[in-house]
Amino acid sequence: MSFDAELDAKGLNCPLPILRAKKAIGELSSGQVLKIVATDPGSVKDFEAFCKQTGNQLLSSAEAGGAFEFMIKKS
Repeated sequence: MSFDAELDAKGLNCPLPILRAKKAIGELSSGQVLKIVATDPGSVKDFEAFCKQTGNQLLSSAEAGGAFEFMIKKS
């Protein structure tokens, strides 16, 4: 899946991945996609809630090698 920006949030604990993602999404235009890589297991539920609250679309959520990858499309 293609993306327009990438955020490395590995090693960060809640709420830092969400705060950094909020800032990164704010710099994107509507329809652009942000890829986020995080290691905090709580980030799975955090990003689901973040997208519901902000109206952005969670395109995918996956785990690979102890890291979680999220694709969020800005509304």
